[in-house]
Amino acid sequence: MSLRVLFIGGTGVISSACVDAAVAAGMDVTMINRGTSSARPAPDAAEVLRADIRDAGAVRRTLGGRHFDAVADFLAYTPEQAQASVEAFGDRTGQYLFIGSASAYQTPPQRLPIVESTPLRNPMSQYSRDKIACERLLIDAHRTSGLPVTIVRPSHTYDRTHVPLMSGWTDVDRMRRGHEVVVHGDGTSLWTLTHHTDFATAFTGLLGNPLAIGDSFHITSDEVLSWNQIYELMGSAAGATPRLVHVPSKTIAAVEPDLSAPLLGDRTHSMVFDNTKIKRLVPGWTARVPFAVGAREIVAWHDADPRRRTVDRAADDLWDDLIAAMAKVVG
Repeated sequence: MSLRVLFIGGTGVISSACVDAAVAAGMDVTMINRGTSSARPAPDAAEVLRADIRDAGAVRRTLGGRHFDAVADFLAYTPEQAQASVEAFGDRTGQYLFIGSASAYQTPPQRLPIVESTPLRNPMSQYSRDKIACERLLIDAHRTSGLPVTIVRPSHTYDRTHVPLMSGWTDVDRMRRGHEVVVHGDGTSLWTLTHHTDFATAFTGLLGNPLAIGDSFHITSDEVLSWNQIYELMGSAAGATPRLVHVPSKTIAAVEPDLSAPLLGDRTHSMVFDNTKIKRLVPGWTARVPFAVGAREIVAWHDADPRRRTVDRAADDLWDDLIAAMAKVVG
């Protein structure tokens, strides 16, 4: 009998690849979401149920008395949402997989590489603190009431729609126009980018796996790149030679507060991961898509439709002003 898996969400960057991988593995896949995303349609073999996951009554009515071997929750971001998921799915699944975040690990890290036992502490990011609080709630439920929880922590995971630079496609557009591009710090901090299909292959190996219950895993690529290299690979994929201008992260955060948490609570610090634990549980798995290949996928997808090449004019102007100001300081 096929493994019965319910995906909460299933149309995001990471979850869509996980749905595809589960279907390819012969699992009986059901998705529950509001049906508002068309960027990543569900595969024909997946059953799609329409309900707002925040409406507990609608979820109960939609699912009725159904039971699943595994429930993969990609839409719990706060302790209140995690508690609602426990109440909705705790008694109808043999495994509840919570999608946490590698940004929850100690920031800045005291030692590298990061392992699953690295402390969870990120004072700069509310998103990360909420994910930590979710984990604590779920582990407590596992200990006290036997909730069959598995915690999975993705790091920076991307697909062809996602440009992993500060201003997304705007930075690529600047490269193509020959404009300078801002890179935080000196560009030498180390980062890990994971293709969503690589994440999904490992994640599928956790579904219905009794050895994963009560435990936590991160899933990342083993390729480690500096931010300078990431910008250079994106430029190369776009047929441009990037002209990089290095600006302290605190300066960028001061002029663009929305970047404060992503930079100071995440990208400023080197993040390198040891994937030994997931490889032991999913034998033979390794990340196979280097970012040089992923960058070409990203550019090809954006170039296929002009509507995808969105330039944020406010960000474009901000970078011009910041670069000019830095030139005066250096000069």
